[in-house]
Amino acid sequence: MSKTWFITGASRGFGREWTEAALERGDNVAATARKVETLDDLTEKYPDTFLALQLDVDDREADFTAVKVAFEKFGRLDVVVNNAGYGHFGMIEELSEKDVRAQLETNLFGALWVTQAALPYLRGQKSGHLINVSSIGGISAFPGIGAYHMSKWALEAMGQSLSQEVAGFGIKVTTIEPGGFATDWSGPSAKHSTELPDYAEAHEARKNRPSAAATPGEPTATRAAILKVVDAENPPLRIFFGSVPLGLVTKDYESRLATWNEWQHVSEEAQGN
Repeated sequence: MSKTWFITGASRGFGREWTEAALERGDNVAATARKVETLDDLTEKYPDTFLALQLDVDDREADFTAVKVAFEKFGRLDVVVNNAGYGHFGMIEELSEKDVRAQLETNLFGALWVTQAALPYLRGQKSGHLINVSSIGGISAFPGIGAYHMSKWALEAMGQSLSQEVAGFGIKVTTIEPGGFATDWSGPSAKHSTELPDYAEAHEARKNRPSAAATPGEPTATRAAILKVVDAENPPLRIFFGSVPLGLVTKDYESRLATWNEWQHVSEEAQGN
């Protein structure tokens, strides 16, 4: 049976790839973009199964309207993908209030509003799959992208709480955590804070350090992976996309556990009984 998808940020990157993957196998897709004309070719190619919607996910009212229009068009929603987002670069001291609020509005609140808009329909169906696109940056953290990490760590928490809240309605939740991929995440889509001179050396080190993006994956390759996730009877709560994240996270968690254990005697003292 074909599925009906709602995908944000579908003009390029993962959103575009997954939109095409779903359409090519005969699914229905409502896809959003800030510049809806970037989806004109899909509207022409798939006139009956594709719906292009102009949307800035920062706008809560518009999110609710877009989800409603998609549901009324196709009669149901099976897969809701919160993909819209961007990366903001800047050391913590360099971040302005505007920088941080804008990052959270898109990466976190945009996903929250779309989720809230979709849930009444999914609860009514007693089925559905909510997918949040996080990052290796939603689990670990590196210098120079603190605002981005804030947004993705919060998104991870939202997904884990949500999964427990909606399980009784037959709704699944998955957080996808990609490593480095050949998208424009750090290119045209990125935003940057004004750099302070005292951080010049740190900025240079950040730009030159090896990372998951040093051997980027091919976004097209994620098409098969996303279809396996949405077709699974018991999809994962979290899944990495790419071969690099598991090694990075393993080292990170080993370090955390070692520190927690080393300081456990102080932790126990703090309990007071």
